[in-house]
Amino acid sequence: MTKLRLGMMGGGPGAFIGPVHGIAARLDDRFALSAGAFSRDAEKNRQAGEGYGLPADRVYASWQEMLAAEKGRLDLVTIVTPNDTHFPIAKAALEAGFNVLCDKPATLNLEEALRLRDVVRASGKSYGLTYTYSGYPLVREAKALIAEGRIGRVRKIVVEYSQGWLSQEVHNKQADWRADPAQSGLGGCIADIGVHAFHLSEFVSGAKVEALSADLGIVVPGRRLDDDCNVLLRYSNGVRGVLVSSQIAAGDRNGLRLRVYGETGGIDWSQEQPNILTINGHDQPSQILHAGAPYLTYGARVPAGHPEGYLEAFATLYRDFADQISTGVPSLVPGIEDGVRGMAFIETAIRSSRNQNWEQLL
Repeated sequence: MTKLRLGMMGGGPGAFIGPVHGIAARLDDRFALSAGAFSRDAEKNRQAGEGYGLPADRVYASWQEMLAAEKGRLDLVTIVTPNDTHFPIAKAALEAGFNVLCDKPATLNLEEALRLRDVVRASGKSYGLTYTYSGYPLVREAKALIAEGRIGRVRKIVVEYSQGWLSQEVHNKQADWRADPAQSGLGGCIADIGVHAFHLSEFVSGAKVEALSADLGIVVPGRRLDDDCNVLLRYSNGVRGVLVSSQIAAGDRNGLRLRVYGETGGIDWSQEQPNILTINGHDQPSQILHAGAPYLTYGARVPAGHPEGYLEAFATLYRDFADQISTGVPSLVPGIEDGVRGMAFIETAIRSSRNQNWEQLL
């Protein structure tokens, strides 16, 4: 199978998510990283290019230079820059004829997301968002089980994403841009990890949030953006939900957990134990499903008992996006509609918290 030629924007030395994308793109051998504009710092840009084994003439000083020089030479570009540049890069790339895979969120704000939706529709190209957790095999299994009625009609959704890395004052590359409204947007924790929880709840349950009531707070003195979030949710079909998202939960690591309750039982999945999915039936013994087992709809890369995790989930999105580009058939990779809903969730939660009332989503 011919590898797709990939260009990367961002992800230079010191970045967290860029190397993750680089590894994910290569894991299933579907892509060849062929060009990049990794950093505005010339030396870091050079180092990144050398680290990826690229020739010097395929490493560019800016994303604008790369798009101009690589037109017709790349099958897609991936965007792993801070949030404030997602829209201009994606817009320019799509209009230049590139497929685009972007780290979340889609844009800096909802207005940009709506404009980008128009660009995607007009371009005829594939656009994907790396909402990572939709790539886990057992997340997809949970989605399929709920859709087939395994727990009956969905009644309640509880999703939490709890981290502690910002429980004290922190200053480094990763913390500083997330705390800067000019780079991250109006939301802090709600935009960084809260939107992951929001997307996961809709992706798995099939229900859509219609209204919410949010309480977003700044706990660590001196911060300009929220670091602790509590949200009540009203989904379609009368489903109620709760979303808790925090980056000041001292001692917590990456505590993303989803519970979906139906008429006859519930489903429970946790990102820190991603290879186990628990089904709890009403007045029945609990059933534990293991990733990689032959009885599952969604297979893993390795047999049961051999853990798959974060990097593999990312790689699944890359693999599916490769299929989408090659065949033109939509996949489970989140797209621009997910991007619009994510930005709407962030801005609606901020508005609700400010006004201290319920707000309609979109």
